[in-house]
Amino acid sequence: MRAWAPLRLGSVESRFEAFHASGLTELVGREEELELLLRRWSKVKAGQGQVVLLSGEAGIGKSRLTAALLEQVATEPHTRLRYFCSPQHTDSALFPIIGQMERAAGMTHDETARAKLDKLDAVLAKSSTPPEDRARFAEMLSLPNDGRYPTCELVPEQRRQRTLEALMSQIEALTRKSPVLMIFEDAHWADPTSLEALGRVVDRLRTFGALLIVTHRPEFNPPWFGRPHVATVTVNRLGEREIVAMIDRVTGNKPLPASISKDIIERTDGIPLFVEEITKSVLEAVGEGTAERAVAAIPSPSAAVPASLHASLMARLDRLGSAKEVAQIGAVIGREFSHALLVAVARKPEAELQMALDRLIAAGLLFRQGTIPYASYLFKHALVQDAAYGTLLREPRRALHARIAQTLESEFPEIAESGPELLARHCTEAGLIEKAATLWGQAGQRSLHRSALAEASVQLTHALHQLAALPATPALRREQIRLQVALINSLTHIRGYAAPETQAATEQARLLIEQAEALGEAPEDPLLLFSVLYSFWITNQIAFDGDALRERATQFLDLAEKQQATAPLMIGHRLMGNASLFTGEVGDGRAHYDQAVALYDPLKHRELVTRFGQDVRVSALAFRSWALWILGYPMAALVDVDHAMKDAREIGQAATLMFALQVTLVAFLHCGNYAAANAEVDELVTLADEKGSLYWKAQGMLMRGCLFAKTGKVSDAVHMITSGLTAFRSTGSTWLTPANLSFLALAYADLGQFDEARRCIDEAMTTVEITGERWCEAEVNRMAGEIALLSSDPGAAKAQAYFERAITIARKQQARSWELRGAMSMARLWRDQGKPKQARELLAPVYAWFTEGFETRDLKKAKALLDELHT
Repeated sequence: MRAWAPLRLGSVESRFEAFHASGLTELVGREEELELLLRRWSKVKAGQGQVVLLSGEAGIGKSRLTAALLEQVATEPHTRLRYFCSPQHTDSALFPIIGQMERAAGMTHDETARAKLDKLDAVLAKSSTPPEDRARFAEMLSLPNDGRYPTCELVPEQRRQRTLEALMSQIEALTRKSPVLMIFEDAHWADPTSLEALGRVVDRLRTFGALLIVTHRPEFNPPWFGRPHVATVTVNRLGEREIVAMIDRVTGNKPLPASISKDIIERTDGIPLFVEEITKSVLEAVGEGTAERAVAAIPSPSAAVPASLHASLMARLDRLGSAKEVAQIGAVIGREFSHALLVAVARKPEAELQMALDRLIAAGLLFRQGTIPYASYLFKHALVQDAAYGTLLREPRRALHARIAQTLESEFPEIAESGPELLARHCTEAGLIEKAATLWGQAGQRSLHRSALAEASVQLTHALHQLAALPATPALRREQIRLQVALINSLTHIRGYAAPETQAATEQARLLIEQAEALGEAPEDPLLLFSVLYSFWITNQIAFDGDALRERATQFLDLAEKQQATAPLMIGHRLMGNASLFTGEVGDGRAHYDQAVALYDPLKHRELVTRFGQDVRVSALAFRSWALWILGYPMAALVDVDHAMKDAREIGQAATLMFALQVTLVAFLHCGNYAAANAEVDELVTLADEKGSLYWKAQGMLMRGCLFAKTGKVSDAVHMITSGLTAFRSTGSTWLTPANLSFLALAYADLGQFDEARRCIDEAMTTVEITGERWCEAEVNRMAGEIALLSSDPGAAKAQAYFERAITIARKQQARSWELRGAMSMARLWRDQGKPKQARELLAPVYAWFTEGFETRDLKKAKALLDELHT
């Protein structure tokens, strides 16, 4: 990846090219797979984007298959983009993409920031990348803006999303010059943010000329199966004839004794890498007798390939003398490493080090790219690195990790600063627990502020595990509380607010705070306690318990009033707003939302977005839109929707945006603006997929199902709501169940499945009584009446009883919009019974109460019905 521009014959693009150009012995028996890749490439040249998911176990030859494709197309103008994932960087956001760009620009660690920016500009100029996108790339590479790029004040999620979009635009721009061949290696080690970026490429690749090949092991499950432009290829083990051919290639067609060949065939079990390594081990042995003993000493790889490879490598390394130690040092650093870092860690004379490296390269165990001192090295395969690592005893290995950590920190500060998780990993393996905990915590907070939520949860968990192993001190307990609260925040959006993992993290935070308070060590940050109280409150909303919800909200607000701190007071009113609204005290709910919005100061309170799940003003406005609509102010509700969405997009945090999309689309649904609701559902589901958020994806499924029910797609509604309920409940969530079940019941009724319809509406009404979720109680009863009328055995009296109950509940709650719907249902029933005067006298005063929103769906239908009743 030396350039993003189209490559010419003979060019070298990455440090891995030497490896891929060498030998290619593993291509034996891979002709069909290669032919498929070439056919896909032909489609790309015709302008059809293609994706190939290349699956196979470790050592099976996936990388060499992609190398063979590169050789086949080398004479054709095209751009190559190659991304390499690493087992040491599974929680380092965008690691393979950052590596690709650094290699494309030819950056080295000892260059100044200005020199690196110059190189970045040079490589991006070839694709006419705009300055604002260059700024995002520089930021991604942790390079300071020296004034050459426009500055833009963005919150973390905005920066993240614009960076991902800039990457997508970059690829699209390259395809306008020539076909693009993208290879994403070892996706099973990809970090979540890189997988999100990869998903965007897969989704949009179909429209432009690029071939994306994703290699992965079988345990990785790509979410892109079944799409028309996505093909799956499984690379299988070799048969006996192919193994013999491969042995012949390794030996240079000088046959081994039949007994040795037979042992190799039996012990390698068709895994090409192992065939190659065992054969080379045999060739390196002295004399036939020694060779026979060498083969016999190696256990069968059918039980465990890495262990067998380890045994083979041990023999080969032992024969390389001092080079073995250099291989071990490199293995501790990682699959790939720079010459500069190796020199600093190995502490050997340069001549001795180079001699050892030359021997490893000559043995085919290591590959070098570039010239010393700017060279970099790569182990032939991850299994080779694992085996070399495994030859170290525990204490020498820990000492090496400690030396690497110290070297990175003192001599490579830019690496330590841009990737604290790498330094943390070495400290963890070195047994430097306290330092590892600090670094993992820094990495987790960094990821959280960059909206890399999945990475944050992993890093924060690592930090907490390290802290748990240290002797308890006041400072340690404070740090545990701080990180535990941060973990809750990341888990709520990844696993769900009421998921067992989230609840366990919340309970642990409560215990830590109680222990600290018992010792007279209250947290220095007073908002930490409020964060934990908030987590308990949100659990009671999502796994809905009306009594507990009000109790928790009251506890929160009482403590806030006692402290007279603005931020807790603002949040407390927001919580009381929800507790009131969802238990049927709609007017009180609106009043609390009004106070929360009035107390909000964007300069002081937007930073709380990572502490309390979402931005407080956005959440208060979004839920106030529900209260306003229910109370009979649909236009005011839509104004709040507009303001909430505007703020959510400005803030740019994924959690706040997903929240705002889900909550505000309900107002569109109620007002009958189904097109706007559908657009928000699409955006919510896409964003939830990108973030790997089960909770918000389930919400999106449910909202889509309700839209289907409202727009006459009742079969789709049944399927979507049923699936959504299953997914939603898997996160521990029951909130909104009465509303979702009533939509499902109506869809069943429209399909003529009245037993299912009655079952669902009965469950909805029972859930209202058990949980106290009464905000939609009037509507649930109204829908029960509509289902009674639709059934094959019409029950007018039963329907009227439900309608009367719906109107009574609505009046008690001052829920004018629910009352209007109940009155319309009753008016239609009486009209059909020949009682138009009674129908008009019921509906007219309800309609006359409204002062706005006459263009919304319900009020237009009410006006049409009144006009009909007056004729």
